[in-house]
Amino acid sequence: MIKDFSRSRRVAEQIRRDLAELIRLEVKDPRVALVTLTDVEVTPDFAHAKVFYSALADAEQLQALASGLAHASGFLRRELGRRIKIHHLPELHFVHDASIENGARLSQLIDAAVKTAVSDAPASDAAGAGPTAPGETDAT
Repeated sequence: MIKDFSRSRRVAEQIRRDLAELIRLEVKDPRVALVTLTDVEVTPDFAHAKVFYSALADAEQLQALASGLAHASGFLRRELGRRIKIHHLPELHFVHDASIENGARLSQLIDAAVKTAVSDAPASDAAGAGPTAPGETDAT
C-alpha cells in the first residue's frame, strides 16, 4: 500500500511540474496568465486528476482564468501524454485554490490587530515607567 501511495504522489508531482511548464511556455490563451499550480491529486486508478491553481486576480479574472484552463485542458492532456508515459493519462479537472489569498487576508488581520493592541497600550508603559531592570533600584 505504501508503494502505491508513493507512486501516485510521484505521478502527481510530475504532472504538476509538466503542466506548469506547458502553461508557461505553450498555452497561448491570454486568459491563462500568471497562474500558479499549487497541488495535484490523482485518483488511485489514475483516471482523474484535480489540479489546484492559484492566481492573484479579482473574481472576474478568476472566472476567465477558469474558462481558459477548461478550454486548454484537452491540449494540456495531449501534451502531457507525450511527456509522461503511463498506461492511462488522467482527465484534468482544474480547481481554484484560495488558500494563498486567505492566508494573505489573515496576515493583514493579524497585523491590524497587533497595531491596534500596541496603540491601545497604557501611556505609562509607553513612557518607560514600567518595571526596572534586574539589579537596578528605583530612585524615588
